[in-house]
Amino acid sequence: MQDNNLIGAPMLVVGAGIMGVGIAQVAAQAGHSVMLLDARGGAAEAAKAKLAQSLEALVGKGKISAEAATQILARIAPVATVHDASTARLVVEAIVENLDAKRALFQQLESVVGPDCVLATNTSSISVTAIANGLQHPGRLVGMHFFNPVPLMKLVEVVSGLQTDAAVAEAIFALSKHWGKAPVHARSTPGFIVNRIARPYYAESLALLQEQATAPAVLDACWRGAGFRMGPCELMDLIGHDTNFAVTQSVFEANFYDKRYAPSLVQREMVDGGLLGRKSGQGFFSYGPDGAKPAATTFTAPAFPAVRTLCVHGRGAMAERLAAGLATAGQVFARVPDSDWIGLDIDGHHLQLTDGRAASSFGPKTAVFDLTLQAPPGAALAWAPSASASPAWVAQAAQGLQALGFDARQVADTPGLVVARTVAMLINEASDAVHQGVCTAQGADDAMQLGVNYPAGPFQWLAQWGATGVVTLLDHLDAHYRGERYRVSPGLRHRVWQHAA
Repeated sequence: MQDNNLIGAPMLVVGAGIMGVGIAQVAAQAGHSVMLLDARGGAAEAAKAKLAQSLEALVGKGKISAEAATQILARIAPVATVHDASTARLVVEAIVENLDAKRALFQQLESVVGPDCVLATNTSSISVTAIANGLQHPGRLVGMHFFNPVPLMKLVEVVSGLQTDAAVAEAIFALSKHWGKAPVHARSTPGFIVNRIARPYYAESLALLQEQATAPAVLDACWRGAGFRMGPCELMDLIGHDTNFAVTQSVFEANFYDKRYAPSLVQREMVDGGLLGRKSGQGFFSYGPDGAKPAATTFTAPAFPAVRTLCVHGRGAMAERLAAGLATAGQVFARVPDSDWIGLDIDGHHLQLTDGRAASSFGPKTAVFDLTLQAPPGAALAWAPSASASPAWVAQAAQGLQALGFDARQVADTPGLVVARTVAMLINEASDAVHQGVCTAQGADDAMQLGVNYPAGPFQWLAQWGATGVVTLLDHLDAHYRGERYRVSPGLRHRVWQHAA
C-alpha cells in the first residue's frame, strides 16, 4: 500500500442492506464519493431512495440541514457491477455472512481495483485470515466491523488477520476516527472483541433460567438496577433469538467447542418453537397488541427492622454503602473492617455480599445479596436466603435490604446470583482476550461501552471490585458446577499474584 491516507478517497460499498447503506451514508457525510453495489437488481437504487426519506426526516427534525442532505445523496452513486468501481481506493464489503461469498467477491475485486486499494470486510464473526486466503495481496484485507445503526454507533472494530499489513490497519483506524467513529484494534479471533466478551451477558442469564432461579422480568430488573439500559432477556428479544443463538453457536464451534461458549438449551427450544422475540411477536415477553407491559413501580424504603446489634463487616465500596445507609436510617452499628466477608451482622445473622457460594452452604443464619455496581436508590437487587433459614430471618433480611434503599428481589439460592456471576464472567472473558493479544484492556473497555452500551467496561469493573474478589467468586462457581465454564483466565489469575507480590 503506497499511500496510507484514505481520507476523502473514492470508495465502493458492496451490499445495500441496512449495514451497507449506513456505511455509505457515513462515508458520504465525510466527503467521500461512494459507489453503492448490490447483487440484487435495483437494490442499490431502492436503498438510496430510502436513505433520501430518512435524511428528509432528519432535516424535518432539525438534525441536519437540507443542503447537507442533498450533498450526502449527491455523493452516493448506485453502480451495476464491480467493474464500474475500478477507481475505488477503498472497498467496504457488507454482504451475507458467508465465507465463500466473501472470498469470491474479494478475489473478483482484485482483478478490477488498483494495487493501492484497501479491501475491508464488515464481517461480525468470520475470520479475516480465512477471507484473505486465496487473494494475491492478502495484506491489504482488513476487518472494518461497524455496529448497527451505523450512523449512530461510534464503535468500529479494526480487525487484523494474520497477513493484514499493519499500515493498512492503521489507515483504516485513522479513517474511522476521521469519520467521527471510535476505532479499536482487534486481532482476528472468534467473535473479535464485542461478540466474544459479551457472550456471558446472555449465557449466564440463560443458565439461570434453565436452573429456574428466577423469571426473565426479574433478571432484567436486576440488570437495569445495575445501570444497564436493557436487561439480557429484553435485549435477546430485540436482537432475535435466531440471530443470537447463531452467533453463540458460531463462537462455540470456532473455539473448538470450548464449554465456556456453549449455547443454551433454553434458547434453542425458543428458536425451534419460532419464539424469536420482537420479530415474531413473542420471545421472553409478548409484543402483540395484548402483550403484558411491565407495571410501573414506585419504591418506598421501609423502616429498618428492630434489632439488638448491628455490625458492618469488610472493606470497600459495598461496606461503605452499607455503613452510610445505616447512618442515614439512624442506626447504631459497629465496624469490623478486617473481616473476611462483606456485609451486615444482624443479631448474629449474616446478610453478606455473594462470593460465589450459595447461602445454604453457610447454614440457616445467612442470606446473600448481589453485586450492586453502585446502583441508585430503589434499584432492583437479587438476594437469596439459606434454604434452612427461618421465616423470621427471611423477612428480616428482606426488610433490611429494602430499608437500605434496594428493591430486594428474592431469587433461588444460586451461586453468584445474577449480576455478580455475570460481571465476573465478563471480566474473565475480557482478561482472556487481552492475555491472548486480541485487544488491549482499554480497547476492551471502549468496545463494550461503545458497541453494546455497557455502563462501564470490564476492566473498570475489575478496578472497582479487585482481582482477588473476582477470582474467588469464579473459583467458587467452578467448584460448585465442576466444569470448564468458570475456569479463571491465566491473565486474571496473574493479576492476583501480582497484587500479592
